Amino acid sequence: MYATTAAALLVATAALVGAAIEREHGTLHVGLPPLLADWNPHLGPGTPAALAVAVLVVTYGPRVADRLPWRALLGAAWATAMAWTWSLALIDGWQRGVAARLTTRHEYLRVVDRFQDIPATLRDFTHHILLQSPDHWPAHVAGHPPAAPLTFVLLDRAGLGGGGWAGTWCITVGASACVAVLVAVRALADEALARRAAPFLVLAPAAVWMGTSADGYFTAVAAWTIAFLALAVTGHRPRLTGFASGLLFGLTCYLSYGLTLFAVVAGAVILLGRKRARPLPYALAGAVVVPLAFTFTGFNWWEAYRLLVDRYYQGAGGVRPYGYWVWANLACTVLIVGPATVAGLRRTGATLLRSATRLRARSLPNSPDLPPHLRLALLTTAALAALLVADLSGMSKAETERIWLPFAMWLPAACAFLTHPRAWLTAQAVLALLLNHLLMTGW
Repeated sequence: MYATTAAALLVATAALVGAAIEREHGTLHVGLPPLLADWNPHLGPGTPAALAVAVLVVTYGPRVADRLPWRALLGAAWATAMAWTWSLALIDGWQRGVAARLTTRHEYLRVVDRFQDIPATLRDFTHHILLQSPDHWPAHVAGHPPAAPLTFVLLDRAGLGGGGWAGTWCITVGASACVAVLVAVRALADEALARRAAPFLVLAPAAVWMGTSADGYFTAVAAWTIAFLALAVTGHRPRLTGFASGLLFGLTCYLSYGLTLFAVVAGAVILLGRKRARPLPYALAGAVVVPLAFTFTGFNWWEAYRLLVDRYYQGAGGVRPYGYWVWANLACTVLIVGPATVAGLRRTGATLLRSATRLRARSLPNSPDLPPHLRLALLTTAALAALLVADLSGMSKAETERIWLPFAMWLPAACAFLTHPRAWLTAQAVLALLLNHLLMTGW
């Protein structure tokens, strides 16, 4: 309880200090610090479904996760995560909660018509990043490599245009992230721990922002990158899974500049693998496919990132105080991962400390023979380390409740260390329901 109490105090402090800063200086540019949200208690058409999903997962989730055949569990996790995310999104109604999310002035669907000639647009992409450039891109388009808007352009070309289809894509694909985490945990640690983590991954409060944010889609691509790599380094079709992991990592880097930090998580996965070297040539071969494709069309990733840094400081990023957000971002993280994850991370730390003691006593085995609990602890710690690097960079000041979804999705796996899962699942569900019913979130 000490960890969860400290986390609650962090959130309260961020709210109080943030409100004072915004009142005195107006430099945070968020409605309800530390979240980009407004106070707006409401019910909606998704309310009964959200309550039903929460009750069912809390009541039956641990038992079902323990008893279902593995493949059936993966399918059930994906379906339940979709039901949870859809129901939370629909609390705000179809239009506000789903269809309009990706059509606002900052979002990707605003530029679909500018990609009539895709190669030409990619060649010209960097010329519209800075605010003073002609026809500058909206904030989210300028802030990401072109694979992000190009996804919605291709959906439009396939006849799935508009905010409704874009939202459906993000929720459907994003919900599969929990399945990817389960696959990776089973491959790198063991199946029992994956089963214990499953209800927490499904019922994560992060679902409030997974629907309907494009970052939910990014979360799934990054998660499957790690899942395929975990399969590869543990000997599951290493050529195919290694290549798939590399291919998705390349795509991840062209969806969001910050997700290059998933190299930290990938490095941990490689160290935990029993067959580290065999899939690496295939992973590297896959990793160059997307970068080469974009480079040959004329898009320069490094130049675009350099210009993005300038654009970031031209806008709110140049005004928002680093001294506040460097710790208030962590309060946002508490809200998206929930109290159960905080408790699980405390036990993760305890697991690492015990292992460090054994290492000093030279009783810890080599990496391929590490005990499952330690392997899971190392995996979640790598995701947390990547998140902290993103925090210290200063390129994620505010709005991290959606920006850090790809990193945060790995942290609820630490809930496998908890006892009394139903009590902790209840806390997770209550937090998510309160957030979605009391606030009108910005994303």
